[in-house]
Amino acid sequence: MDVTEDMVRDVCTDAVFERGERYLVDGRLCEIHRVDTTVTAVVSGSRQYDVRVDLAADGFAPWCDCPYDGPGTCKHAVAVLLRCVDDRPPDKGDRLDAALDGADADELRAFLREELVTDTALRDRFLAQAGESTRRSIDELRSSIDRRFAETNPEYDVVFEPIDFTQWFNLANEYRKQEQYRSATIVYRALIESLDDNMERVDGAADHFSSAFRRALDGYIDCVGATECDADTATDAVEFLDERATSGTPFLAEHFERAAAELRETQTGRL
Repeated sequence: MDVTEDMVRDVCTDAVFERGERYLVDGRLCEIHRVDTTVTAVVSGSRQYDVRVDLAADGFAPWCDCPYDGPGTCKHAVAVLLRCVDDRPPDKGDRLDAALDGADADELRAFLREELVTDTALRDRFLAQAGESTRRSIDELRSSIDRRFAETNPEYDVVFEPIDFTQWFNLANEYRKQEQYRSATIVYRALIESLDDNMERVDGAADHFSSAFRRALDGYIDCVGATECDADTATDAVEFLDERATSGTPFLAEHFERAAAELRETQTGRL
């Protein structure tokens, strides 16, 4: 969990490292918090940007909602990581644990239920963690993802800045932990369809959206392969990938073709 300057240099270019240093020196970190190994921060640039890094993850798993589209991570995340080299923010995990330990069970249940009523993303993850399979369709999930694209730049049909897809990837991961692979494939497929259909609107942070697409596609193939599904279900998955390879975003076609071939090979090996 220790962070060194050399480790930070490994995740960015030299020019970005210098800009991140300048941001830190200029006091552009408006706020910073840490719970366990997760650090969240707000960094002031042309506007205020939300940043998240994981000090225990390989490469720190940085995320920022700025439009940076170059190699490695952005200057905002670099500034946050550099702050953690010599002046790591205090861990609030113990305070959180103490509050949970001292909470009345009924009051805690009432609080959680109230939050679950109004927070769809949290409710989905809670039900997944409880072992419930999803009752939401691909189209329903797609609609919520598509709204993120629409809300990012409502005045124009262009997306300049990254979108945080964490809630859907976390949901899919929770289903995978519970071995609810069919439910995970529904979430991944919704992400794939939305990203494919909106990719040509992206005019910034293309690497971010391409990375999210590949992650969703890989997750989809893994979960279809892990599901002891019937031939019709497997055939439907291959047909979906083949159809997207011809009708979807052209530069994503090779990824769909590769995924379809991998899935065919997996299914052939089961026969």
